[in-house]
Amino acid sequence: MQAVMASDVAIAQFFFLEHLLLVHGHWCYRRISSMICYFFYKNIAFGLTIFLYEAYTTFSGQPAYNDWFLSLYNVFFTSLPVIALGVFDQDVSARFCLKFPMLYQEGVQNLLFSWRRVLAWMFNGVITAIIIFFFTTSAYKHQAFRKGGEVIDSGILGATMYTSVVWVVNCQMAISVSYFTLIQHIFIWGGIALWYLFLLAYGAITPIISTTAYRVFTEALAPAASFWIVTLFVVLSTLIPYFSFAAIQMRFFPMYHNMIQWIRFDGKGDDPEYCQVVRQRSVRPTTVGVSARLDAKFSTLSRASEV
Repeated sequence: MQAVMASDVAIAQFFFLEHLLLVHGHWCYRRISSMICYFFYKNIAFGLTIFLYEAYTTFSGQPAYNDWFLSLYNVFFTSLPVIALGVFDQDVSARFCLKFPMLYQEGVQNLLFSWRRVLAWMFNGVITAIIIFFFTTSAYKHQAFRKGGEVIDSGILGATMYTSVVWVVNCQMAISVSYFTLIQHIFIWGGIALWYLFLLAYGAITPIISTTAYRVFTEALAPAASFWIVTLFVVLSTLIPYFSFAAIQMRFFPMYHNMIQWIRFDGKGDDPEYCQVVRQRSVRPTTVGVSARLDAKFSTLSRASEV
């Protein structure tokens, strides 16, 4: 009992070890890698828009977003979908994890949490920020914001960019998730709805507190059709590159879990010949322990030379 209390994981029977490793081990590795990659993505996409705005204004010190916008980005509007991803996401069901145990090798070989994957998500965040900033500024640069001839100010531009960021980041999560639950729907779409509710409530406060956000949604953004059109256009433009890449990879260069997803999609999970083909095209031979084997070989050679 003392050993159980001092351990991180304890099982009553070795019978449970198979399910613990092949199912929960794979899910845990998948969720952690996706959470960290997505964390890099959403913060780079948000932070780079601030840097681009400062460069656009020749580093005048004028903030791109309201102070409360900056504070609540990682607290309410984009954090809950990441938590839901880390708790509920399943790229492959438990039955297929047990049926194809080689799927566990994706974690052993670190295929989903490599530097290549992390840098790819960071690059995706850079592309997202560039598209959001330049499309938004270009759309409002040489024309009136509304039919009455009103032009935008920094508060309207910042609120529009922030709205685009919230939409893009949450929609990117919706595309990345493999297993949707009701909670994930609530967190993803609720984060977007919460942003609009916050903008309404915060904008109704006295301008001494709300500053640049004072009635910015009710009096400036909501009545302008260009605000909704620009938001839709920016969201679609930022999601198309990732969606195209994911579709091409899934169709022509699938990973092992993608092949298993195809089995489930085609309804061939009980076809032994089809499943055997997928097993033969599984992940590459493991390279775990290469350094240990090299060390043992050099140690053996050194002892032989001493003799």
